[in-house]
Amino acid sequence: MSQHDILVLYYSRHGATRELARLIAEGIESVPGANARLRTVPAVSTVCEATEASVPTEGAPYVEYADLQECIGLALGSPTRFGNMAAPMKYFWDGSSSQWMNGALIGKPACVFTSTGSLHGGQESTLLTMMIPLLHHGMVIMGLPYSEPDLMSTPNGGGPYGVSHLAHADGRAPISPEEQRLAKAQGKRLAEIALKLGNH
Repeated sequence: MSQHDILVLYYSRHGATRELARLIAEGIESVPGANARLRTVPAVSTVCEATEASVPTEGAPYVEYADLQECIGLALGSPTRFGNMAAPMKYFWDGSSSQWMNGALIGKPACVFTSTGSLHGGQESTLLTMMIPLLHHGMVIMGLPYSEPDLMSTPNGGGPYGVSHLAHADGRAPISPEEQRLAKAQGKRLAEIALKLGNH
C-alpha cells in the first residue's frame, strides 16, 4: 500500500505543543497507508528583516506552502496567545491566499490542538479560532468525539474541539497519560478520515 502524507503543522515555544504534535503523528502513523509530515513555522519579529535561520536548529523543518498541496489532511497546533493562535502561525496562514485561490485544501480533513499556561487561558477559544482559516480554505473540520473515554476523565486534556494540554506558566508540565492517548486518538481519527475521503 502506498503512503499518503498528512501534515502536522505546529508552533511551539517551550515544547508542549511540539510534543502533542509528535503524539498526533504517532497516531497518524498507526493507520496503514498514512504517513505524518511534521512541520513548524519560524518565529516572527518586530525587526523588518529576516532574523531566523532558514533551517531550524531543532525540531521539524519549516513548512512550505507546497506541503498544503501535497498532503491529504492537516493537524494544526499552536500554544494559546490571549485566546488565539500564536502570531507565527497566524502569519503563515495570512500568506496562504495563493493556496486559497487554487483550492489546495478544499475537501481535506483537518483538526486542531493547543497547549496553555493556565487552565482557563483560552484553550477552547484558541481551538475554535484556529478552525476559522481552515474553514475559509474549504477544509472539513473534525474534532474528538466523546466516545474517547479520556475526554470524561481528565480535567484539562481537551474537549470535542481537539486535544489540549495544561503546560503551566513555565511550560514544563508533562503531558498526562490521558492527554497522550487523546492526541494519538486524534491523529488516528484524522488519518482514517483522510484515507476514506480519498483526497489522494
